[in-house]
Amino acid sequence: MGNAEKLLEQVFELKMTAKTLARQARKCEKEEKSEKLKVKKAIEKGNMDGARIYAQNAIRKRTEQLNYLRLSSRLDAVVSRLDTQSKMMVINKSMTSIVKALDSALATNNLEKMSMTMDQFEQQFVNMEVQSQFVESAMAGSTSLSTPEDEVNSLMQQVADDYGLEVSIGLPQAAGHVVAAAPEPEVSAEDDLSRRLAELKSKFCKKLSDSTLRAKGASHFSYWPPL
Repeated sequence: MGNAEKLLEQVFELKMTAKTLARQARKCEKEEKSEKLKVKKAIEKGNMDGARIYAQNAIRKRTEQLNYLRLSSRLDAVVSRLDTQSKMMVINKSMTSIVKALDSALATNNLEKMSMTMDQFEQQFVNMEVQSQFVESAMAGSTSLSTPEDEVNSLMQQVADDYGLEVSIGLPQAAGHVVAAAPEPEVSAEDDLSRRLAELKSKFCKKLSDSTLRAKGASHFSYWPPL
């Protein structure tokens, strides 16, 4: 089993784990509602000590629910990144074979083979661009950990207003004016592979141009009038 296949299997397992966490969160939500109902009944009976215990249980279940939801959200974000990485590994493997084919064609000066390989090269880049746009579009619509806090606060306030609830949502504190040093760009394997493909494409075009010029030169001298 290749690395891409192993990664896809891990992505599937992580998706199942995320579903389990979401299911546990729903279970805690139901238990919280049950404890709140017990609080109501205890208060109606005048059992304040019992109501306090049930209230503590409800708060604990709410905390557990939030923890499960946070873990599920973080796991979903990781799954999205791994899913994208697995697809890029498949594309990278295909592009590597194209580079080898171009190397072989350049070594043998087989222009027809180089032309066919370049067609595959161009098509592979088109496929990669389409797939990349689809993945970016899908990830943009999913829940991420980097959701702006002001949007979260605005949504919470809107829900509270809809139900006539009073809620105090504190504004996030301004971060210190610390300018982080710009990270140095890293050259990935995909970037290096793209550079090699571009170089091979340039060599192929130069060889094709030289061959065309030689053919034109031979044709020119063949029709040169005798002295």
